[in-house]
Amino acid sequence: MATREPETGWHGENSDVNHLRGRAFEATCLAATAFGLVSVLILLLFVANDAFRPFSADAGWLATYAATVVVPLAALAVYYYRLDEPAGEVAYVTSGLPVVGLLLTGGFAVLFIELISVLGWFALLISLAVAAGLIVAHGRLRPKAALERLGVVFLAPVITVFGLPPIWFNSFVTDAAAALGLDFGLYYRVISLREAIMMLPFVPTDWVMLLLTLVLPIAGAAGWFVEQRRESRRDGLAVVGMTTAVAVLGPVAGPLLGIGTEVWLLLVTFAALPLGVYVEGVIRRGEGVRGLAFPVVAVLGVAAGAVATSALGFAGPNPWLDWGFLTSATSRTAADAGIYPSMVGSVMMIIVIVLTTFPVGVGAAIYLEEYAPSQGLMGKFVTLIEINIGNLAGVPSVVYGLLGLALFIRVLQWPQGSVIVAGLAVGLLILPIVIISAQEAIRSVPDSFRQASYGMGATRWQTIRQVVLPEALPGILTGTILALGRAIGETAPLLMIGAAASVRLAPNSFFDVASMMPRQIFSWSSELDPAFRHGVLAAGVITLLAVLLVMNATAIVIRNRYQRTG
Repeated sequence: MATREPETGWHGENSDVNHLRGRAFEATCLAATAFGLVSVLILLLFVANDAFRPFSADAGWLATYAATVVVPLAALAVYYYRLDEPAGEVAYVTSGLPVVGLLLTGGFAVLFIELISVLGWFALLISLAVAAGLIVAHGRLRPKAALERLGVVFLAPVITVFGLPPIWFNSFVTDAAAALGLDFGLYYRVISLREAIMMLPFVPTDWVMLLLTLVLPIAGAAGWFVEQRRESRRDGLAVVGMTTAVAVLGPVAGPLLGIGTEVWLLLVTFAALPLGVYVEGVIRRGEGVRGLAFPVVAVLGVAAGAVATSALGFAGPNPWLDWGFLTSATSRTAADAGIYPSMVGSVMMIIVIVLTTFPVGVGAAIYLEEYAPSQGLMGKFVTLIEINIGNLAGVPSVVYGLLGLALFIRVLQWPQGSVIVAGLAVGLLILPIVIISAQEAIRSVPDSFRQASYGMGATRWQTIRQVVLPEALPGILTGTILALGRAIGETAPLLMIGAAASVRLAPNSFFDVASMMPRQIFSWSSELDPAFRHGVLAAGVITLLAVLLVMNATAIVIRNRYQRTG
């Protein structure tokens, strides 16, 4: 009887993986990954060196901060990596949360300085709250009037925010007066609740309005979150009470620290509140508490280094990236150039994207996953749509710029290079990514959750709203943040829609011509002065990368913290 020879191949014998070749493949993958990471690190170090110019400082200054900051933090990092990984995660989060909070603080500060006044914000929020109250009241008074509710949902915010259209109201009043034999001949208009609030002779101070419409709502949301996670109403109320108490100290603490009262409220809301909730949770759980030492050592090290260098007379570096660069407009001279108007343009573009692209993308994902038919002619059509959505995700960004140029500028006649055009064009670029990521997040929710909800008598929409979306929300947020990170760094669509190379004044409206950070950086790269191409350009790149890295890091934290485990 003949014996069968073992099958051999590149993978080994009898379909068993060859150990040596497997190790070689593993080593090759590791080497490729290491090469990519080292290359990116070298590039970042090169750019950071041009932006911060650390070697322009005295050697004593560098040695002092190395002894007070670099060495202690490096020692802590090694300790966390080798002996206490939970503490390392805590150190990473407690160091990153203040940075994210400062970015959000800066974004809202720019919003109130350039786009909307505090009074305008207060009036807008109150009007939207009244509109929401009208919608809820109609739903309770007439729960079965679905068609009426649709009209209320549309008209309530329009009337409270914008008022009644003057032409319609004029016609109504004119006809009514004619029926009564009267002739007014006046221009009638019903103003909105928002306009009425802004016309009041007496309004609260700015910090009171921010406290009522920004600090308290966010503190309430944080308190509700803590209450749900810990199943403790007392803890939720404690979060709201502590946040409110610290915020009320603004008129006293702000001037003592050299900052405005409004800035104090923003810092409390976006930096102190999330950091405080996280730190209290770490201490309460008792896991990774040693990680709290990392930001403390960093702050104390910086303070000690500042005192020591000042006492010893060591001169620090002369960086391109400083506070003046972040708060100044661009200039013909490299020493005076700044990125502030472009930062404002980028912030406003992000607002347009968030308000338009994300609702459409998530809504499309909900329909495709929960409502769209899977069989028949419509099923084939839906499959075709999904295939094209996947293809659109790989279309070059310049094509979306051409689409924005044709649709928004030539057809709709919107201003060339305006914020609204830039936001919609870049929003179209990331829309397929948002849809696909939201689909994957919704698809990951087990069907058993849906069946359990249906078994309890819930409708499809109730199941989606109360079961599916809460479970899929972390994945949706992760995908949208990553998509937003790509959007803020795109340049080709901005070039195609005619975004300004540089502007001296920040935009005050969504229809104003503006420059965004990628467009401004591209403009600096073509300057003849080497100081622009190296120093100013590097400072702009570091600013943009800081925003991108913080957004991506936020997405990673959300994914790791809330990702379902099989």
